[in-house]
Formats: sequence, C-alpha cells, structure tokens
Amino acid sequence: QVQLVESGGGLVQAGGSLRLSCAASGRIFSSYTMAWFRRAPGKEREFVARVNREGRISYKDDSVKGRFTISRDNAKNTIDLQMNSLKPEDTAVYYCAAAYGTYAYRAYEYVYWGQGTQVSVSS
Repeated sequence: QVQLVESGGGLVQAGGSLRLSCAASGRIFSSYTMAWFRRAPGKEREFVARVNREGRISYKDDSVKGRFTISRDNAKNTIDLQMNSLKPEDTAVYYCAAAYGTYAYRAYEYVYWGQGTQVSVSS
C-alpha cells in the first residue's frame, strides 16, 4: 500500500513557476514508476511526465518538455515537478501516481493516486 500526498499548487501568472511535490508513504517506493497527471476543467485526465525505477524520464510531449522537469528522491520517498514558463492552458488539478509497470503512461496503469493539487495560471 502506498499513500501519496501532493503539495505546492497555487495561483500564478503566465510565465511564472511552481514546484509540485509528492510525498509517498509505504515501503519499496523505489520500485514504482512515479508520474504526474493532470485534469483540466472539462477534460479527461492526461499524462504529464513519469520517472521509472531506473530513473528514466518521459514527458507528455513538446508542450511540456523543456518547461517541466520531473525528479525523484528515493531516499526521501518524494517526486517533484518543476514547472516553468507556465501558460493558462496548464491550469488543472495535478495528480501524483504510482504504477508497477516500467513504461506506464495511461491512467488505468497507475494503482495509487494522490488527492490532487490545483494549479491555476492567469493570463
């Protein structure tokens, strides 16, 4: 069993930055693939970025790559998402999630979820 708690969301102007953190409780955190998803108003939950147990990182696409950076600290049982150059279209609830699969990127592949943290970007 893994419990995930996100923090760091808030309201920021376009072009600003936020750093999201996810703290995990439970054992063998290092064995999971960890990811960030988001759900914008009126849209489905979408994959943002993941880092697997080997430390390999993948991003949604060029819309976030270069602006967002995912990282994990297995000693502290945390993952972070540094978000720079934020845009209004980044507005969403951001979720931290854990999966068993090394290359998981679909929401149904993730078995543990946090409660989410709101990110709002004003124009």
